[in-house]
Amino acid sequence: MENIGYYNGREGLIEEMTIPMLDRACYFGDGVYDATCCKNNVIYQLEEHLDRFFNSAGLLKICLPFTKAGLADILNGLVKKVDADEKFVYWQSSRGVAKRNHLFPADAKASLYITVTPAPLPDLSRPIKLITVEDTRFLHCNIKTLNLIPSVMAAQAAEDAGCQEAVLHRGDRVTECAHSNVSILKNGMFITAPTDHLILPGIARMHLIRACKKLCIPVDETPFTLADLRSADEIIVSSSSKFALGANELDGQPAGGRAPALLKAIQDEVMREFREYVGA
Repeated sequence: MENIGYYNGREGLIEEMTIPMLDRACYFGDGVYDATCCKNNVIYQLEEHLDRFFNSAGLLKICLPFTKAGLADILNGLVKKVDADEKFVYWQSSRGVAKRNHLFPADAKASLYITVTPAPLPDLSRPIKLITVEDTRFLHCNIKTLNLIPSVMAAQAAEDAGCQEAVLHRGDRVTECAHSNVSILKNGMFITAPTDHLILPGIARMHLIRACKKLCIPVDETPFTLADLRSADEIIVSSSSKFALGANELDGQPAGGRAPALLKAIQDEVMREFREYVGA
């Protein structure tokens, strides 16, 4: 198949799939999601993504009607049905289908959505452009919730500015991006925000830290400021589909480019780990 969609046991082309209007994802964004890339029909770091998915569901008190192993079996089966070597795998669960009411439904069963689409791996040699945007999201950014309107607006602002991502900040503190984590290199050190309630604990971010430690690059998990971002030797935007992209522009001004060898060493290690994992 060219792509595949799944909803509570039904499968088909994404364009042909439908969901009930009373699914709580439609009214409230009442659910959680996760996603990662796939190559050679191997879903990258699936166990870690499932851990985060189940943790997000638990934080929202959504009782998932399947186990991690059961969900893994469904995902692994679906990726084999899409005719592409490199794919993007997305899954989400809402609290279920029930009459519209802000209160949790007593008898609703959590719904499961999955999509698998062809998606080429990123070219880490091409830097991206960034803008900064005030972070107006709620104070549960550590949950990978479906409530993404502030992120959608920030991502569109970046697109309108001819950029690929928006870096969010609360006052002077940099948090993360519209749909990525952001870290910096400064004086040979990798600096990334701590995993508190203001950022998502990114899987790619965690592997960046692992790569830095393997390369003997010091890691500092502390908050950093807009001034730190602007003066950074390199800015690194990381996500499960983009791995570790460098940036060369921030708010229309040149950025990064002061430690290209160090950035490439980190990117090479991240890609080495990926290829080893998927057997490429």
